[in-house]
Amino acid sequence: MKRMPLKPELSIIIPVYNEEAGLATLFARLYPALDALAIPYEIVFVNDGSRDRSVAVLAEQYEQRPDVTRVIIFNGNYGQHMAILAGFEAALGEIIVTLDADLQNPPEEIHKLVAKMREGFDYVGSVRRKRRDAAWRTLASKAMNRVRERITNISISDQGNMLRAYGRNVIDLVNRCGEVNTFVPALAYKFARHPTEVEVEHEERAAGESKYSLYSLIRLNFDLVTGFSLVPLQLMSMLGMIMSLASAALVVFLLLRRFILGAEAEGVFTLFAIMFFFMGVILFGLGLLGEYVGRILQQVRARPRYVVETILQQAVPDSAAQRMVER
Repeated sequence: MKRMPLKPELSIIIPVYNEEAGLATLFARLYPALDALAIPYEIVFVNDGSRDRSVAVLAEQYEQRPDVTRVIIFNGNYGQHMAILAGFEAALGEIIVTLDADLQNPPEEIHKLVAKMREGFDYVGSVRRKRRDAAWRTLASKAMNRVRERITNISISDQGNMLRAYGRNVIDLVNRCGEVNTFVPALAYKFARHPTEVEVEHEERAAGESKYSLYSLIRLNFDLVTGFSLVPLQLMSMLGMIMSLASAALVVFLLLRRFILGAEAEGVFTLFAIMFFFMGVILFGLGLLGEYVGRILQQVRARPRYVVETILQQAVPDSAAQRMVER
């Protein structure tokens, strides 16, 4: 039986959540694609609380290729980005590539990212050449990308694409962070010295359905914006100041109008409309403030970001074993 290389050059991190139907196809394409690179590699699957037979399928694959396969099993569902962070903690390679299990990003495209990393870049994002998502998802993603980039100054052309490569220097910095809620590509981008992007192919899901709903996409972008920028709070402060001045001016105008023209009731509905508008803005501002306060609460509670139930692996260096702890 082969033993896992102590120092693979390439680590592939794949979060798995209810992907039983497509895992066999993933294995059939992923391992040959990596073998063709002719470099030492490892594949770290992170099962994020799957309720189907994904764990059993991953265990069977581990038995077939234990020399290059590792399986981290969570005790529950903690989210895709927590699964990726767990993979980062366990990864041994100098180049770390994240990949979804649904095969929308072909494993055969990994070589493009590895080639770019060897040119001296420490962060390589990917841009889908022709997206195979539903039209509403594509439009919503593009709109949110533009808003997010203006607010956070994080230039990621295709934030929804998980096929990305990171250098060891970037991963080490990410592993030092203890954020409870974060968007991994954006966090890594902040630490990268020489980022770049490559164009990759995009395919339809091999099996199953997307785990992201419209609400999930909105929620993800809310986390991204509030996690990397104070601009929303600053904008609300400025808007509050403008509204206060406008309200004061309106009160003065209405008092003067009453003294000059006398009492009148014709403008009461206009006043109601203005009042409801102000109330809506105030409620939105309170919700935004609550978003930041909620992030602070989650951080100060200092609960584990995820809990590892078990790990299927051969012997690994002590340094890697120490990193694979409950976070």
